[in-house]
Amino acid sequence: MNRLIYESRDPDLSKIALDDLPGGAEAFELVAKFCYGIAVDLTAANISGLRCAAEYLEMTEDLEEGNLIFKTEAFLSYVVLSSWRDSILVLKSCEKLSPWAENLQIVRRCSESIAWKACANPKGIRWAYTGKPPMIDSSPSRNQLVPPDWWFEDVSILRIDHFVRVITAIKVKGMRFDLIGASIMHYAAKWLPGLIKDSAGSADDGSNSSNSSSSSWKGGLHMIVAGTKDDPSSVHAKDQRMIIESLISIIPPQKDSVSCSFLLHLLRMANMLKVAPALVTELEKRVGMQFEQATLPDLLIPSYNKSETLFDVDLVQRLLEHFLVQEQTETSSPSRQSLSDQRGTNPNAKMRVARLVDSYLTEVSRDRNLSLTKFQVLAEALPESARTCDDGLYRAIDSYLKAHPSLTEHERKRLCRVMDCQKLSIDACMHAAQNERLPLRVVVQVLFSEQVKISNAIANGSMKEAGEAQYQLMIPNRKTLLEATPQSFQEGWNAAKKDINTLKFELETVKTKYLELQNDMENLQRQFDKMINKKQTSAWSSGWKKLSKFTKITTIENHDIGNHSQVPAATIDQNRKTPRRWRNSIS
Repeated sequence: MNRLIYESRDPDLSKIALDDLPGGAEAFELVAKFCYGIAVDLTAANISGLRCAAEYLEMTEDLEEGNLIFKTEAFLSYVVLSSWRDSILVLKSCEKLSPWAENLQIVRRCSESIAWKACANPKGIRWAYTGKPPMIDSSPSRNQLVPPDWWFEDVSILRIDHFVRVITAIKVKGMRFDLIGASIMHYAAKWLPGLIKDSAGSADDGSNSSNSSSSSWKGGLHMIVAGTKDDPSSVHAKDQRMIIESLISIIPPQKDSVSCSFLLHLLRMANMLKVAPALVTELEKRVGMQFEQATLPDLLIPSYNKSETLFDVDLVQRLLEHFLVQEQTETSSPSRQSLSDQRGTNPNAKMRVARLVDSYLTEVSRDRNLSLTKFQVLAEALPESARTCDDGLYRAIDSYLKAHPSLTEHERKRLCRVMDCQKLSIDACMHAAQNERLPLRVVVQVLFSEQVKISNAIANGSMKEAGEAQYQLMIPNRKTLLEATPQSFQEGWNAAKKDINTLKFELETVKTKYLELQNDMENLQRQFDKMINKKQTSAWSSGWKKLSKFTKITTIENHDIGNHSQVPAATIDQNRKTPRRWRNSIS
């Protein structure tokens, strides 16, 4: 203070303003009492402010032994850091003393003290402090079992930057990753009331017990920014964005450290508050690691990017891609594959994800702005082996067709290609056979698939053992389905049924005509073969007969010429004409 007066060069100076004194007027009052020899009671609530004020006022041992810096340091080292409750309170009071508390290592020492006590055996530690009225017995009895999450509530009252310091120190000490993840979820439920629905009232329970500050802590994040004129809502959004970014950065890398529902809620708020894209991508990868644990309500994330669709379908597509990449990595790696085989989650995970995607498609298909391409890409992202039954996919397709009645015939056929009719159950087949929105070709495929299943069941003898019981069970299902079907479906089914019967009749007619033509062709072929065989046989036999006759005639003719030289010329010419006619017939 002497230096400040000397540097002012003002002989009429009567007042000195110490605006940047850490701890404010309360700390200065305690310092003044100490200078005048008045007893000052050092407590966990005022020790951090006194230590920073003493450093600011340069109250060192060079001026006098046992000065304020020495006494506050001794109190911090031997009293505060040995107590769980005092360490929490001092670290909480350091929120208003930045950067002095950081430079004097008060934050680091308190964080390490809290981390050491959280990882140690809690017996004998005053662990029951939660910012609420003190309990009758502040330490657990010997027979009382201490819960593993005993430190969650105490640590959750800290500001986000100090909470990150504590969690980082706890990680170094070797705390179980699932407990660290649970503490992060507990902290998020307190400071982000909109993150988890059930945590709306939990934020009010953790109000600050210290009323020394004019802005007491009420379970929310209240940061005093000097000279700011920003809108309170924008400041609150900025604070929440900082909390989300900090929580993402400290989540343990292990798969099940936090629940998938928590990650999806965090991802929803991250998209809403425009968190850094790199952190959002990291969070999406974390969700993909345990995507099979997700539920449909958690996936229905609104689109905050001014997209045409109501829900963020592209986000779910990216999550599914991260899941498939993770599954492929586990399959290709021998060590990871052995772990996944021991847990038995690899095939079942894909089936659960397939059911989840089908339910999601059914929900978002009601959006008229959802394009056919996005629907088809998301439906075909999973391999065929992931779906053992396509009933859920059929429901999604039917819902999409209902919400988009203006689709062309080509687009409807393209949409139905993502579904395998052979994987539909009997109830789904019966509904599809009556669905007027499906293309006629798909209806025929469904009917054929249903008949094939029934034929296979009869061939295997499964329906013979059941007898008429199964058939009687199927009739009520069919009647119930018909009663629940709108009248337009039934009228459309009647028209489609007539077309199907006409096609069947024409097909049978064509088959009959084909068989008749085939029989006629065979008869004609046989007759033609007989005629060829008969013609060849008669020609050769007649030729040999005529040849033998010719030899006889020539012999007789020569004999007659020798014996009867007076035969008329006309008779001779007539006999010569016969062989000529024979030659012509042979040729």
